[in-house]
Amino acid sequence: MKSGKSDSRAGGEPAQGATSLGDPNCSQCGGLGYVRMDVPLGHADFGKLQYCVCREKQINQQVRQRLFALSQLEELRHLGFENFNPRGRVGLWPLEANSLEQAFNLARQYAQTLKGWLLLQGDYGCGKTHLAAAIANFAVGVGVPTLFITVPDMLDSLRFAYQDPEASFEERFEEIQRAPLLVLDDFGMQNATPWAQEKLFQIINFRYINRLPLVVTTNVALEDIDARIRSRLEDSELVTVTRIQAPDYRRPTSDLAYDELASLDLLTDCTFASFDLRKEEGLPANEVKSLEQAFKTAQAYARKPEGWLLLTGPYGCGKTHLAAAIAHYRRDMGFPQMFVVVPDLLDYLRAAFSPNSTTSMDRRFERIRRAPFLVLDDLGTQSMTPWVREKLYQLFNFRYNAELPTVITTASHWDELDPRLISRVEDQQLCTLCVITAPSYRGVGRRGERGKRGRGKGN
Repeated sequence: MKSGKSDSRAGGEPAQGATSLGDPNCSQCGGLGYVRMDVPLGHADFGKLQYCVCREKQINQQVRQRLFALSQLEELRHLGFENFNPRGRVGLWPLEANSLEQAFNLARQYAQTLKGWLLLQGDYGCGKTHLAAAIANFAVGVGVPTLFITVPDMLDSLRFAYQDPEASFEERFEEIQRAPLLVLDDFGMQNATPWAQEKLFQIINFRYINRLPLVVTTNVALEDIDARIRSRLEDSELVTVTRIQAPDYRRPTSDLAYDELASLDLLTDCTFASFDLRKEEGLPANEVKSLEQAFKTAQAYARKPEGWLLLTGPYGCGKTHLAAAIAHYRRDMGFPQMFVVVPDLLDYLRAAFSPNSTTSMDRRFERIRRAPFLVLDDLGTQSMTPWVREKLYQLFNFRYNAELPTVITTASHWDELDPRLISRVEDQQLCTLCVITAPSYRGVGRRGERGKRGRGKGN
């Protein structure tokens, strides 16, 4: 490099009265702080001033200070790896605690290397922001210029830059784009205007092309994110994705299955041990065989739930009993489950539109469709309004694409269901179909007095 001095006097000393930005003893710039690249005419850098190496430490410090001023780390500096509980609070399901510990280990490993991207997914209050802030605080502690900011605040900062006399929009935008470490918290919570979507894409795409470190937290499903951004976040060679299954730590008594929705506790007697194969009723052999086959299939599924299980048959034949027995088995084994009656589920979602509701419909729906293990009882008994059809399709389609374990019971004929739902349950690679041909339980023999047992035996 040649020192491109604005003043060409011998010795390269700055002009009298000029401010010395660099090291006065620097052999490259003579204290100016800038140099010109010694490149031929026509080169992209010909005639351009570059920061001199003697200013590198000063420039990095200024970058760190500007990024920290934009960041929200001052309020989050207490969030570190040392005060994060990797297994969560007492009482979490093993799957929830394991997902939390995996996210903790991945975040701590990422902080050490800052290689690639890290995507932290999970519901509100599960620990995403704590881990993201821990990464940012660790990086700042070792001298890495870091910008930690929620996406809505970042977009507001860019909008404000249009009227900011101290920094142009272009300068602010480039600072964000080029931050050595960028942490975007609450991705997906922004107002998705065309301008916001375009600016987000430009930032994500720039960092994708240049492989700059990025941490993203979101409670939004990837399929609900702009397709251009989603394609970058789904690049498995660059992005490490981890989903935290733990519930909101601020509500320690909450569970994945909301108390007002889950129905399993109403079916405490519906276990595999109490299921009656009805051999004393004198049923035709084929009907008894259908019960035996459904019983064995349900037991096998409870031990190793893969794909979907559809239990169909007339009302009172034992579908609900077997579905509840599966859910009881999973709960007794220490795994989270959600057992819901479809009409109750739809009422639960509608209730979110009430002015008194403290939870949005989207949040309720997201928790249900992402349940690690879901039992949908009485499909087909709901009133099929267009809204209901769409919500059920969204639920089925998400779990179908994600291949999440799901048990469904229905007494409806195929022609009574939405064709879009039928196409999912007819996929033999994903769904196992059990048809119970036995009639409604009559209460013969040792399992009599059904009227005292509520809906435990039937459906």
